[in-house]
Amino acid sequence: MTAPLLKVTDLKKAYGAIQAVGGVSFEVMPGEIFGVIGPNGSGKTTMFNSVLGQITPDAGQIQLNGRDITGLSPLELNQRGVGRTFQTLQVFGKMTVRDNLIVAAQEHQGTMFSRMFAPGDSGLGKKADELIDLFRIRHVADKKAGELSYGQQKLVDIAMAFMSEPDLVLLDEPCAGVNPSLVGGISTLLKQLNQTRKGSFVVIEHNMDFVMDLCHRILVMVEGKVMAIGTPAEIRANKQVLDAYLGS
Repeated sequence: MTAPLLKVTDLKKAYGAIQAVGGVSFEVMPGEIFGVIGPNGSGKTTMFNSVLGQITPDAGQIQLNGRDITGLSPLELNQRGVGRTFQTLQVFGKMTVRDNLIVAAQEHQGTMFSRMFAPGDSGLGKKADELIDLFRIRHVADKKAGELSYGQQKLVDIAMAFMSEPDLVLLDEPCAGVNPSLVGGISTLLKQLNQTRKGSFVVIEHNMDFVMDLCHRILVMVEGKVMAIGTPAEIRANKQVLDAYLGS
């Protein structure tokens, strides 16, 4: 039986008397696109940031490829094959699109000494160009990221998360603020990356159509706890989920 890539066990995080995450457990399998949904205040972001090392959980364990990563910093996680995007854009506005992608992967290029004597692009130019073509942003590759439209910057932001060829990418609301016409394109890109690179994704998103179309399985959180985990069809048919979140 295939072992999970990511395993979260009884994760807890409280802020004073408020239990933001109250014992959440789930697994993400290799090559799986795993969605996380729930109303505002359900604990999604706290859980997400605990997995990513942004905050330290009060209890529970997080494993990646069978190794305990609980409490590791975002940089340490990145070096172990975890990428992420944020709700807010993280592009460098004064740098070109191509340079944004190169910078995103430079932490994986050995020691500081070895990077000092690497080519000007740290040997990452070819990889950046491959993602630029995949994301269909060749026409803006040499423009400063700050000059692009919000939707184009979003594509750059997502592409940056894949520059280090991570085993696991956590995407925080990839459709937030994006023109509806681009949402389908983001879904297609993520499916293509999932197929060609065999990576696993965890996606938090409020756009239900996007989640239902993209994800293999979905976790529903309500009030800091897991209400349900299942395929999109199972979640759609779950009366408890319909009543509590999706609306009957």
